[in-house]
Amino acid sequence: MQLLRSPQFSAIALLVAAALGLAVANSPWAPAAHAIRDSHASIPWLGLDLSLGHWVTDGLLAIFFFLAAVELKHELRHGELNSARKALVPAAAAVGGVIVPAAIFLLLVPQAGLSDGWPIPTATDIAFALGVLALVGRHLPTRVRALLLALAVIDDLIAIVIIAFFFTDDVRPLALLAAVPVILLFGWLSYRVRGPLVVAALIVLAAAAWVLVALGGIHPTIAGVSLGLILASRVGERTRRAIEPWSNAIILPLFAFVATLVTVPNLSVTPLGMVFWAIVIALPVGKIIGITGGALIATSLNKRDAPPIGDLLTVAALGGIGFTVSLLMNELAFAGNAEATTEGTLGVLVGSVIAIVVGGTFAAVRSRSYFRKSRPTSAQ
Repeated sequence: MQLLRSPQFSAIALLVAAALGLAVANSPWAPAAHAIRDSHASIPWLGLDLSLGHWVTDGLLAIFFFLAAVELKHELRHGELNSARKALVPAAAAVGGVIVPAAIFLLLVPQAGLSDGWPIPTATDIAFALGVLALVGRHLPTRVRALLLALAVIDDLIAIVIIAFFFTDDVRPLALLAAVPVILLFGWLSYRVRGPLVVAALIVLAAAAWVLVALGGIHPTIAGVSLGLILASRVGERTRRAIEPWSNAIILPLFAFVATLVTVPNLSVTPLGMVFWAIVIALPVGKIIGITGGALIATSLNKRDAPPIGDLLTVAALGGIGFTVSLLMNELAFAGNAEATTEGTLGVLVGSVIAIVVGGTFAAVRSRSYFRKSRPTSAQ
């Protein structure tokens, strides 16, 4: 289980799953894979009728957002975000890392309909970014990982707000109102966990909350976030440790596979459009400019917490790895537009690969530099 919890494993599993999804989608098995993904598994008595692909993106991914919310709560109470002073630099960096990529996308894609894709390059994939850092930055100080983690957690929180406000239609208030007491009861009960019956009750309440939020017209990953934030901290940490291996080994790779089932030949014979290029530019370049700029503005107000510029550039470059959340944004933004969805998926993959190469190079160089500096001290 320890292997499944490692960020290195998570990054490799995501990369392999994405490559496999692209390979299958561009092979003779593509029609069968698409048919399976698009086949529906309904639960009529609950009013749910989702394709298998949406059971992954709306259902299983809610568990990932639940874990992200548990981690966010831990950071807010005990970690790098537990005071306004500590949170200033990563918060400003995260905001800059959202504004600049979104602005680049809107500048390059002003057309109505296609401009709805502006949230796609704003996301940072926590699991992938930390995985790349762990793979090539073994000698970097812990403050670099802490800054990247804090930035990515805040970035995901912004992504959650974007999903709630910009990708919500046909809201059904009664279902959402019914979800509120269910979530509150879940939180109250989590502070009184005693025995398997209470654990079973928590699972049932979590499922009920997800169903009610889904029926309410809001993307059901919001249910995962709400449950993670209201869960008792002690129970949350135990739950995260129990679920994290399954999230790394099954949930995230399965989502990456489903999201990258993109048949490239389906594109027209003309060159790839501006949706593709806007994301390819906005993810690696926009994130570096936005994160670095936001952090520098924050450190000008509080020089005591200013990170070295090399470390900051490393974090900013790794922040351009959008992947999981960017693919989700792409699906939500271009629902019903197959060509734009395909271009967006390819843009996320290419932009994230560029960010992996650039961020990984920065991390490797900085790691080697710190290792060399530490050698004389070790020799003594």
